[in-house]
Amino acid sequence: MERRVVITGLGAITPIGKNVAETWKGIENKTCGINEISLFDASTFKTKFDAEVKDYDPLVYFEPKEAKRFDRSSQFAIIAAREAMQDSGITTENTNLERVGVFVSSGIGGLRTIQEQCEVNANKGHNRVSPMFIPMTIANMPAGNIAIEFGLKGESISIVTACASSTHAIGEAYKTIQLGGEDVVLAGGTEAAICSVGIAGFENMKALTHAETKERASIPFDAERSGFVMGEGAGILVLEELEHAQKRGAKIYGEVTGFGSTTDAYHITSPCPDGECGAKAMIRAMEDAKIKPEEVQYINAHGTSTHLNDLTETMAIKTAFGEASKKVMVSSTKGNVGHLLGAAGAVEAVICVKAIENQEVPPTIGYQVPDPECDLDIVPNEVRKAELNIVMSNSLGFGGHNACIVMKKM
Repeated sequence: MERRVVITGLGAITPIGKNVAETWKGIENKTCGINEISLFDASTFKTKFDAEVKDYDPLVYFEPKEAKRFDRSSQFAIIAAREAMQDSGITTENTNLERVGVFVSSGIGGLRTIQEQCEVNANKGHNRVSPMFIPMTIANMPAGNIAIEFGLKGESISIVTACASSTHAIGEAYKTIQLGGEDVVLAGGTEAAICSVGIAGFENMKALTHAETKERASIPFDAERSGFVMGEGAGILVLEELEHAQKRGAKIYGEVTGFGSTTDAYHITSPCPDGECGAKAMIRAMEDAKIKPEEVQYINAHGTSTHLNDLTETMAIKTAFGEASKKVMVSSTKGNVGHLLGAAGAVEAVICVKAIENQEVPPTIGYQVPDPECDLDIVPNEVRKAELNIVMSNSLGFGGHNACIVMKKM
């Protein structure tokens, strides 16, 4: 018999909040976390805006020696994991930590550290490269560092599927618990790739917006959208087998009931033009959840604010949902937090859980100019009170990776 998987803890650090409560308050207040780039001198770049974790001081969270040996991506992951673990109430007294896994992803890993140490190598010589260079940069270290921090000895993996990474992590964690592999998994993602080489790489592939104002920078589904805004941060969910959670009296936020994943097999960066495989991921997730399209009230879309993504995701939703696509509410919260790359799906999953808890649909902020090709109910600009029983979250990544999870109110 398949085991049921529930959500018992949440953690986040984002451009609109240092924790889950602040982040959700930012969603309710329609806060835009986008501003001028301040992490490096961007005066020669066409890209002027990003979505940074503002006023961040690692020494508030870590001892000086720790802060030096953790890349910013690992720092964010540990901060979010600490909040999620505290929220869950998991202890050595109520949980066997040998059956607690860590499925935490990063799409890029320690890119800031890579750039810094390459500059050291070029300017000061190879003998000055930090001995911590490799452990700080490899993409599995956020998961490894979380496991070390809490002594979690179950399976620890990092799935790298670009911007679908953390949704894949949550989906695979759900399957692992469902099939009896673990009792608990910390699942999610982290990203901190805002540096000159990171912005240059995305800018030169023409993926980033060159908007002149922050209000018109990340505008998913708007006819004037011109590219995404790079964000940073982390989101962690504690997934747990239902009976295990009930036995220890845990607070249960909701249930993960479905996961679907496909690959476009089309292009390294462009989505399949008709959205066919994105649709199949949603269909697979609904089949796994044993639900019909008309039972889904809300979709948190990938909604990057690029022309192709928003168009093809609209087509995918129409294909997957058929007539129900005219009624399902769809929004993108990337107007609030930018695009967190490998951490996007995890932060959006946290937002979905809070949406269910508060029975409020997050709006697509910054929307002004309707696009007739993106004619879904995108909940423009205002939070909408609604009955939310089943919600879906989509993530699409370079390489053609599509991932979709379904979550349900308990």
